[in-house]
Amino acid sequence: MRQRTVLMYVEIGCFLTCLSGWILICSTLVTEYWTFSEVGSVVLTTGNYYSNLWMDCASDTTGVSNCKYYPSMMDLSVFLHVCRALAVVSVIFGFWGSVLALIGMKCTKIGGSELTNTRITFAAALTYMASGFCGMIVYSWWGNKVRSDFVDPYYLEQKFELGAALFIGWGGSCLVISGSAVMCYFSVRMLFPKRFTMKSRRPPTYMTGHTRRTYMLPGSSRPTTVIISPSHQSYRANRGNRASRGRRGTQESKISRTVRPLMDSSV
Repeated sequence: MRQRTVLMYVEIGCFLTCLSGWILICSTLVTEYWTFSEVGSVVLTTGNYYSNLWMDCASDTTGVSNCKYYPSMMDLSVFLHVCRALAVVSVIFGFWGSVLALIGMKCTKIGGSELTNTRITFAAALTYMASGFCGMIVYSWWGNKVRSDFVDPYYLEQKFELGAALFIGWGGSCLVISGSAVMCYFSVRMLFPKRFTMKSRRPPTYMTGHTRRTYMLPGSSRPTTVIISPSHQSYRANRGNRASRGRRGTQESKISRTVRPLMDSSV
């Protein structure tokens, strides 16, 4: 009962961690500051340029900003198309991971039996993990492209820096991956309990050549093999033969002694 309570609280903690990370990932899709650039040497004439997956924006020191969506999807680069697809897939996986986790957790009691709940929780952990890795790929790939363009001396266009949305996405992806990893570990531990239980090993034994007694060795010791030489074995065999012959001789002498007085009395 106590173990079940601990697992229930662990599942709740992992679910809240993954849900928080998923909310952070969703918030980056509507944030404009994926890349940021500031142009101008005078403070009064400074212009800020920033963009995200969907639009380019510009603002000045007066507070006036203007955003423009990308004109055509067919005219966009493959890099932007892949980043959009991975970001949307990350959000979708996170949503279904939340649904499966709510069904399979022990505190909700919706999934049914313990085995069914554990399987659903394991599926939720895998779905959350896929969401976290998709988000991590998007933000890392975008950040690497911005860094490579910034340090490239032959890149003559306007150079940008890393925006706040990338750092928020990295944090959310780390939360989702860590929470799903812990949830997956405990789910596998419940599905396959025999692989995580230590079997008690019987300590080895050894037998001496003289006493033929069995002694128990501690579990940390190594098994010992006792080898008896052939000469010692032949000596034991000869000794046993002599002992048997001696017993036969004493028995025959006793019989002869009891028979002789009878013969004398008869004569």
